[in-house]
Amino acid sequence: MYLERVSLIVDDYDEAIEFFVDRLGFELVEDEPALTSQDGRPKRWVMVRPPGGQTGVLLAQADGDHQRAAVGEQFAGRVGLFLRVEDFDAQYKRMVQAGVEFVEPPRAEPYGRVAIFRDVAGNRWDLLGPA
Repeated sequence: MYLERVSLIVDDYDEAIEFFVDRLGFELVEDEPALTSQDGRPKRWVMVRPPGGQTGVLLAQADGDHQRAAVGEQFAGRVGLFLRVEDFDAQYKRMVQAGVEFVEPPRAEPYGRVAIFRDVAGNRWDLLGPA
């Protein structure tokens, strides 16, 4: 048993793909047409995942006012996703250079090094590395 994918509501497919692929270094696994949205716009099935990872992130473009209101607030302002890396310093530096917004500097915790960043929608993530 494993978690196959999680879904993130985003404003725009292409902006989200650019963020996850170009800034975070994820792989674009799928980008296919899907059924139309509630308001008649074309939809896509877009999934990204960290290299070598098993769990994908489904990028779901907001459909309607209710979903648009949830963009960036899926975790009510808390960290909701956790990205574990082997080389924390190299990944942190690469992400900063790519323009990823970190909301606080790295710190040491008993479970490892951590820095909080925001994704393209404004959701908060932990970047985690070894202790």
